[in-house]
Amino acid sequence: MIRQLLLSEPGLRAADAPLAPTGAFVLLAEEFPTVSLQPLAQAGNAHVLNLDAQQWRAPGFDPFDWDEHVFATAASCPAGNCITLHLTGSPREALAATALEVLTRYQGLVRRRNAASEGPLFDAILARHLALHDLSKPLVVADYRHALDTWQWVLRLAPRADLAVQTAALFHDVERLLSEPDARVEHHARDYQAFKDAHAARGADVACELLSDLGVDAGTRERVRWLIGRHERPEADVCLTLLNDADALSFFSLNASGFVRYFPLEHTRRKVVYTLGRLRPNQRWRLARVRLAPQVRRLLEEAIGAVTLPSTMQESA
Repeated sequence: MIRQLLLSEPGLRAADAPLAPTGAFVLLAEEFPTVSLQPLAQAGNAHVLNLDAQQWRAPGFDPFDWDEHVFATAASCPAGNCITLHLTGSPREALAATALEVLTRYQGLVRRRNAASEGPLFDAILARHLALHDLSKPLVVADYRHALDTWQWVLRLAPRADLAVQTAALFHDVERLLSEPDARVEHHARDYQAFKDAHAARGADVACELLSDLGVDAGTRERVRWLIGRHERPEADVCLTLLNDADALSFFSLNASGFVRYFPLEHTRRKVVYTLGRLRPNQRWRLARVRLAPQVRRLLEEAIGAVTLPSTMQESA
């Protein structure tokens, strides 16, 4: 897991003043309170992953190109150890802005939790969720990362989220493990919304059965069933709205780069429009703080309008 972030400004010496808690540094602390920001000298014996912020900030950069490097490093870290991200190559504020985007993309490795998800019950839920995934299959790996990321988005948007909505975030796409572990079929659906609704309904039943085996109480199980069963359609329920926002943000911040590589352009365009429709307008500002693949950004601007999609922080820094 990621627990520490190191930033090295070019020419900055160890004796220089510490990084000031202003601008992007404040946002980092607000959005990722469990990740400590330290000078390089305090890295100690941590498992450090060095990343070049200038590469991330380069025009035309696709964050998909970093994924296997970052995820593989995390997977190779000894059990119980955490990795430290070390960003270099840019001025101070640009480093912090880039760090916010990098942590957003890899927040599944941060794994923040709250009072509702601490303890042995949620440990068992996480373990059962992992056991469902055959990580030798690339599409299943993508689903697993998306599930963890959606869960983390839930906690970013609602730090006090209850057990039901956090569990629903983890299991919301569990049906894909049955229907699409080796190849995606959604782009062949004649009625895309009907396909999505069926996916949600089947996943709700699967998740409820799994949670029963883990001893989750009936009230929580039924709430999870309800949330997953309706998560492909925006509704007024606060927790369902939260799940939809988190799912949509995860698509754009993590999955869209791989999606556009896998699916035909027209289906990717349809997916972008569909997913944007599930994201509340008052949450769209968050899209300006994620690093989008160039083609995804063009499709999103086409759907939302370039004027209402600001430049990303690292491009304007």
